[in-house]
Amino acid sequence: MLIDDVGLWCQIDRAAADGGPALFLDRDGVIVVDTHYLGRAADVRLLDGAAAAIARCNALRVPVVVVTNQAGIARGYYDWEGFQAVQATLSRALAAHGAHLDAVLACAYHAEGCGRLRVASHSWRKPSPGMIVAAAGRMNVDLSRSWIVGDSISDLAAGLAAGLAGGTLLATASSAQQQARSLATRRFVVETAPGLGDAVAALIERGILTEPRPVA
Repeated sequence: MLIDDVGLWCQIDRAAADGGPALFLDRDGVIVVDTHYLGRAADVRLLDGAAAAIARCNALRVPVVVVTNQAGIARGYYDWEGFQAVQATLSRALAAHGAHLDAVLACAYHAEGCGRLRVASHSWRKPSPGMIVAAAGRMNVDLSRSWIVGDSISDLAAGLAAGLAGGTLLATASSAQQQARSLATRRFVVETAPGLGDAVAALIERGILTEPRPVA
């Protein structure tokens, strides 16, 4: 699913979102345990509550889209085959809980990358919004009603730059929470939560993540 044969991955497994909202997720530290450069299928471990949260979005027909920086590929720690193996294992683990991802986008470009992957500030690398915008264009997603959940400030910054409605930071450090709140604007809401399950439950309860509206 490489789209330029070098550093960008775009895998869309399901059709259009009918103009409704999507949930954008970072991968490591949000869906799976962050092992600091996850490149081996054997190291994939779902975080508690993550699969159930994704399944809730699936039931509402809210597309779940992973947008992940892959500096480990840029640095040569693993390759796209390793990434694909990790994704296949993750997909099986989610399926065992009745959950699925609708799309996965990844950027392996990095300022300290090797060879052709050495690209500073690529438009797809978070905090730039390129992955989010590319997914929305291919899936008919309403960015203004969509949300992002991540474990770093760059995740929320990408959501802000893409014009999302808001973002949730999964972090307990008060310094990170303060940084996240500094991104809040009149149109971009910033929240914090201990895990993906809590984040999704809050978004569903408030009607932010809902089924697509019927076409008149």
